[in-house]
Amino acid sequence: MTTWKLTAHAPKRVVQAALLAHDLIDDWDYELVIAGREEAENRPDDWVLEGWYPRKPGKAEKAALTGLFAGKAPPITIEELPPQDWVTLSQHNVAPIRAGRFHVHTPDYPADPDAIDFVIPASQAFGTGQHRTTAGCLEMLSHIKASGATARNIADIGTGTGLLGFAALALWPRALCTLTDIDAVCVPVVEENAALNAIPLGPKAGEAVMVVAEGMDDPLIQVRGPYDLLIANILAGPLVELAPDFGKATAPGGHLLLAGLLAGEQEAAVARAMRRAGFRLAARLQRGDWAILWLRRRRLR
Repeated sequence: MTTWKLTAHAPKRVVQAALLAHDLIDDWDYELVIAGREEAENRPDDWVLEGWYPRKPGKAEKAALTGLFAGKAPPITIEELPPQDWVTLSQHNVAPIRAGRFHVHTPDYPADPDAIDFVIPASQAFGTGQHRTTAGCLEMLSHIKASGATARNIADIGTGTGLLGFAALALWPRALCTLTDIDAVCVPVVEENAALNAIPLGPKAGEAVMVVAEGMDDPLIQVRGPYDLLIANILAGPLVELAPDFGKATAPGGHLLLAGLLAGEQEAAVARAMRRAGFRLAARLQRGDWAILWLRRRRLR
C-alpha cells in the first residue's frame, strides 16, 4: 500500500524531547507512526524525526507532528512513498549481529556454531536484532543467565518477531513462555520464525504460546502468571502505564527486562514508575542513546 512520509530535521536534544512529548499524549492517532534517529554516524547531534501515515497527511497530521516540538518547530516535509513494504526492504541483506551469547542473521548469512544462533528473515514486525534495543536485550539476557538466575515462567510483551522470547527460551529451555503483541500481523511472523528456529509452539514447558493483546489485558496472560522473567522492549510511555501491571504479574524476586526507552528523561520516568511498582534496578546497559534496564521485583517480607 502507498505510504506518506513526514520528515523534520533538528538537533538531537530537540528530537528526543519531541519523542518524549509523544509518549505523554494519550489520544495520539496511532495511524501516524513516528520514530527518531541520527542522520549519520559521523554526525551524532544531527537527528531526524520521521512520521509515516497510510493516507495523504492533512493539516491535522502536520499539526500533530509540529505540536511535539517546544517553541518553533522545524519545517515539515511531506512525500509520497511508492507502494512497497519498506520495513521488509530495509532489512534485506542486513549484516548479522553478535550480542552476548547470541548470533542473529537473515537467511542470506550462515549460522555461527559458537553461538546460540537465530535466523530471522526480513519481516513486517519489529525485533530482528538490528535495533540497538533488541541487541541490548539479547546482551542483557546473557548477563541475567550468567548471574545464575532461574526462569521457569517467561513472558515477552510486545514480542514482534518473537526473537527475545525465543532467546530466553534457549537460555531456560524448560520454561513456560508466553509471547504477546498488540498487532495481529505478528502472529504469522512468530509462527514462521518459530519453525525456522525449531522453537516448539504450545502451552507446555519448553514451548512458546502466542497471544494478541494490548499490554497485559488478556485472561491467558493473567492466568499463566506470575512470571519470574518478564521482557518488554516497547516504548517509554507504555512502559510507565504498564508498571503497575508488571508489578502484579512478576513473582517476588523475579526479573524484569525493559528496553525501548531513551537514556535521560525517558529512562528516569520509567525507573520512577517501576520503583513505585516494587522493582529495584539490578543492572543497566546503554547502547547508543538507548537504555536497557534489568530490574528485580522486591521479595515479600
